[in-house]
Amino acid sequence: MIIGIPKEIKNNENRVALTPAGAKELVKRGHTVYVQHTAGINSGFADDAYVAAGARILPAIEDVYGIAEMIVKVKEPTIASEYPLVRKGQLVFTYFHFASDEALTLAMIKSGSICLAYETVENPDHTLPLLIPMSEVAGRMSVQEGARFLEKPQGGKGVLLGGVPGVKPGKVLVLGGGVVGHNAALMAAGLGADVTIADISLPRLRYLSETMPKNVKTLFSSTHTIEQELPTTDLVIGAVLIPGAKAPHLTTRDMLKLLKPGSVLVDVAIDQGGCFETSHPTTHANPVYEIDDILHYCVANIPGAVPQTSTLALTNATLPYVIKLADRGWEKACEEDPGLELGLNIVEGKIVYPAVAEAFPSLKA
Repeated sequence: MIIGIPKEIKNNENRVALTPAGAKELVKRGHTVYVQHTAGINSGFADDAYVAAGARILPAIEDVYGIAEMIVKVKEPTIASEYPLVRKGQLVFTYFHFASDEALTLAMIKSGSICLAYETVENPDHTLPLLIPMSEVAGRMSVQEGARFLEKPQGGKGVLLGGVPGVKPGKVLVLGGGVVGHNAALMAAGLGADVTIADISLPRLRYLSETMPKNVKTLFSSTHTIEQELPTTDLVIGAVLIPGAKAPHLTTRDMLKLLKPGSVLVDVAIDQGGCFETSHPTTHANPVYEIDDILHYCVANIPGAVPQTSTLALTNATLPYVIKLADRGWEKACEEDPGLELGLNIVEGKIVYPAVAEAFPSLKA
C-alpha cells in the first residue's frame, strides 16, 4: 500500500503521525511511505531520518495526498488547505472528532473517502487505545497549563497549587474520572494541590479512591455537588468524554459567578465541543480568554505543545493498526478486528458511526 504522511498545519501542531521507526516497519513489509518535507522536524525527526528508514520525501502536501492510498495524520483535515485534497476511496486515519464539527463532517461525506477515526477505535474491554496516550498527555498538560495561568502575570489569581509551609495549597476540581481525569489528578496531586475528582460512576470512584494519593478526594458528580465545590476551587479541569459524541456541558455561564476572579478553567474536552457552556476552541498562539473574570484555556490540541513525547506515544499506539490496514486493506482489516471497525465514522459518503449520525441528523444518508 502507498501511505502518505502530510505535515500538520493546525496552529502550533508540532506532532507528526509516524516516526522514522514506524516508517521502517512499513517499508520492511513492502509498503511505500511518502513523507512531506519537514513533516517530522518539530518532533525531532529530520527528513534524513525518514530517508534512512526507507521512506521517500515529497515537497508539498498536494503531492502526498495525490499519491497516497492511505493518509495517516494526527489532526483532522483543515478547511482551507486539506478538504479539497481528500479524494474518493482514499483512507484517512486520524483524529476526527466529527460530532463537534459539522463543516468537517459534510466535507468528508462529499469527498467519498473512508474516514477512520482514532478516537472511536476500541479494545474488547471498551477502552480507547488510540485516545489513551494523548489523553494521558493532555491530562497531565492540563494541570501544567492551569498552574501557569493561575500566575498573576498570566491573568490568574496568583495561587501556587502546591502552597508552602504555613499556606494552604491551591484547590483543583477534576470533572471526569477517566484517563484524562486520572492523569490530571495525579499531576495536580504531585504538585501538592488539594484535589477533588468527580465522576458519576461509583465503581470508578471506588477505584480512584483506592489508588490515588492521599491528597485526592473523590466526589459523586452532579450539578449540585459541582456548585458546592466551585466557590473554593482555583482550577477546574474538564475531562469528560463520550466516545465519538459531543461532550455534555457540566457548568453553565451562571455558575462562573460561583468562582473567584482569576480562577482558571481548562477544557480538555474541547475537541468534542467542550464540557463548559462558555468554552470555545483556542490555539497555542492565543490559548486563553476571559469571561466574567474567569480564565478559559480551551486549546484543541494540547499534546501538540510537547511533540517529542506525544509523537512517540501516539505512534506506539497507532502503528499496529496502520500495519494491519496496510497489510490487509481497510475492509478486511475491519472485518477481522471489530474494535478497529468501530473506528469507521464515514464510509464513501455515508455516516456509519451512530454518535456522529445523532449529532447531525440532517446529514444522514
